[in-house]
Amino acid sequence: MIKHFVYILECSDATLYTGYTTEPERRVKEHNEGRGAKYTRGRRPVKLVYLEGFSDKSEAVKREKEIKKLPREKKLSLIRKN
Repeated sequence: MIKHFVYILECSDATLYTGYTTEPERRVKEHNEGRGAKYTRGRRPVKLVYLEGFSDKSEAVKREKEIKKLPREKKLSLIRKN
């Protein structure tokens, strides 16, 4: 059962933010209400552009770290394939 998610948000300034959550809809709402990460607070509104699901939290967190290390172009490629 998929319970853990890695997501990428596109911020209003066209930057990308990667995060982990168990509830993507709630998390995006929090980001847009200014209750998300400090990074996204001044870059609202944000839009969910990528979502990847996992049954295991450790796998999801590992994938989040991998994506965060990717250069922007690779992240955009992931988004386009989604």
